[in-house]
Amino acid sequence: MISINNKTLQDLQFQTVLETISEFCITEIGNEKALHIEPIKNKDNLMQSLLQTSEYRSSFDNNNALPNHGFEPITNEIKFLGIEDSFLELTSFRKIHSISENTNILLQFLKKFHDYYPALHLKSSEIEITKEITKCIDSVMDKYGEIKDDATPDLLEIRRNMNVVRGKVNQSFGMALSQYNSLGYLDEIRETVVENRRVLAVLAMYRRKVKGSILGSSKTGSIAYIEPEATLRYSRELANLEYEEREEIIKILKNLTNSIRPFTSLLVQYQEFLSDVDVIAAKAKYARKINGLLPNITEERRIYFRDAFHPILYLTNKAKKETTYPQTFDFNNENRIVVISGPNAGGKTISMKTVGLLQLMLQSGMLIPVHERSETCLFDRIMTDIGDNQSIENHLSTYSYRLKNMNYFLKKCNAKTLFLIDEFGTGSDPELGGALAEVFLEEFYHREAFGIITTHYSNLKMLANELPYATNANMLFDEKSLEPMYKLVIGQAGSSFTFEVAQKNGIPYGLVNRAKKKIEGGKVRFDKTIANLQKERSKLEKTSQNLKEEESKAREESKKMENINAKIQDKLERYQELYDANQRLVYMGQKIDDISEKYFNNKNKKELIGEFLKMVEIENSKRKKLTAKEKKEKEVVVKKVIEEVQVKVEEIRKEKKEKKLKAKIEEENKPKVILKIGDRVRMIDGKSIGTIDKIEKNNAVVNYGIFTSKVSLDQLEYIQPK
Repeated sequence: MISINNKTLQDLQFQTVLETISEFCITEIGNEKALHIEPIKNKDNLMQSLLQTSEYRSSFDNNNALPNHGFEPITNEIKFLGIEDSFLELTSFRKIHSISENTNILLQFLKKFHDYYPALHLKSSEIEITKEITKCIDSVMDKYGEIKDDATPDLLEIRRNMNVVRGKVNQSFGMALSQYNSLGYLDEIRETVVENRRVLAVLAMYRRKVKGSILGSSKTGSIAYIEPEATLRYSRELANLEYEEREEIIKILKNLTNSIRPFTSLLVQYQEFLSDVDVIAAKAKYARKINGLLPNITEERRIYFRDAFHPILYLTNKAKKETTYPQTFDFNNENRIVVISGPNAGGKTISMKTVGLLQLMLQSGMLIPVHERSETCLFDRIMTDIGDNQSIENHLSTYSYRLKNMNYFLKKCNAKTLFLIDEFGTGSDPELGGALAEVFLEEFYHREAFGIITTHYSNLKMLANELPYATNANMLFDEKSLEPMYKLVIGQAGSSFTFEVAQKNGIPYGLVNRAKKKIEGGKVRFDKTIANLQKERSKLEKTSQNLKEEESKAREESKKMENINAKIQDKLERYQELYDANQRLVYMGQKIDDISEKYFNNKNKKELIGEFLKMVEIENSKRKKLTAKEKKEKEVVVKKVIEEVQVKVEEIRKEKKEKKLKAKIEEENKPKVILKIGDRVRMIDGKSIGTIDKIEKNNAVVNYGIFTSKVSLDQLEYIQPK
């Protein structure tokens, strides 16, 4: 049985979470219920609540969205149904019809999709599905929420008579209007409505000439509003019929109320069910906003919150477009108590509150913002001592109040307790307060409780280091700027950076040095050692982060290369297929050329046709029978490959052309060697090398050994001797 007092709820700002959830409710009762959510004492009920919220959260991401659960409260209607001989008005029946219809639609939906929403279906299965309520109301009320004309034979007759009389009223009024208007007795507006009755707008000077009942006059008194005498008689008749109609409607409403009265307890259930669903939906919407999920609930004593966010801080920073840093917490039987140390404003208290608030939310049926592989157990008690607890009304100092709180902790603390204490031991003499805090910590430890404490006391850091199932932790700080990195590191105590922070804030070095001499050298050395270790840890963290980033980049590059290789391989295969197909066509062309030559020589048509058919049959035996769709797909692929190849071929041709042009330009720009007798030369683009025997004007006689040739000097190029 869980027991969490109001102080813990207040310390962990649980009400702020409830206020945010209540804003997601769409009904008044749901809103009120959300503001009064409490930790659920029974474990089975808690698990059902968590599963219901988780199922509703999943409905946002699938195709089976839950139907509307909105309704107007019928609390007053339920009270009236409990009073004998009372009857409800039409508006009340509209609300009852709506709540009955919405509940039945939701119940039938959950019955149909029970595989998707087993926990919600289990909750709904306790409620009766019935159409009797809506059926009773529909028998007398139309879709606009008005009483039907044929609700009873008497009402039908009354309304028929009313329509007839209304016709007579309008007819008689119309005649009077025409008559007096032609006589010039009426004002420009001619007519108006007074007390829901049509009246003539008669000029004051003619009011005595118009027979009828004066129902009023204008502000200036220039117009008198008169109901004509002929219309007056029918108006009275209509008023009588309206009275009869009202009496008949009251009779109908009384009968309808008596028909609905037996379903009072079911309507209470309907309202309770829909308001509960409203709260579940609000929790699910809140979970979606904070990226909440249901971690594994384990029987083993353990809290493992991986990448956990403080939900209030997360939403606040999100609104400001600022970064929120996740924390990872791991508690088990081998690591029950964590002592967090380090300078102020580093995030110690927020880290501690994150664990407490997430555990509290989970034990109140809410999803929490952690990694999906997180897990936790359930605690019977969550106790906190956070913030300035000076009690003005009880005339207690901060330290007295905290001692009183510690006394409460000592009475209640056991193996199923999670305790959170901020700035443990402060408020008194550091030596004495630290010693007492050490004793308290030992007591909590021996009772096997789980807990987090934040402190600046060195003796508590040392105690956490000595106790086998306790551990130190610190919030990382940048070793150069001393700015917080908002990252919790388990396994090492944190320095308060007292002197470093003082120097950073401009306190003269001489004063800081004098302060160091005032305290024991051992403490300074101890704090300095811790500070150095923290700096080393910070450097390692940065290096680790850089390596992870590099590894991530390498993986991405590797993936890109694999994709590129796969694409290249695919292209090569398609190009190879095209090449093979073209080679086959070349072979066939050669074969046809051979057959043509044979026919050219022997003119044997029979042999020609036989050879040709044989070749065609061989080729057809290799073909596969394709459907029209497959053929079309293949044609598209082949066309695409041919287009790609043509583009590539054009590029290659263009490149070759450019190279050739470039070479030609280089050759032309190359300084020409003046040829003389005895030079080794060859013709441009030629292979044979000869020697010049004679030069005559622009021609040269070149000796190739076996023969000589007369060539223009412009067509020769000089060959360097070996």
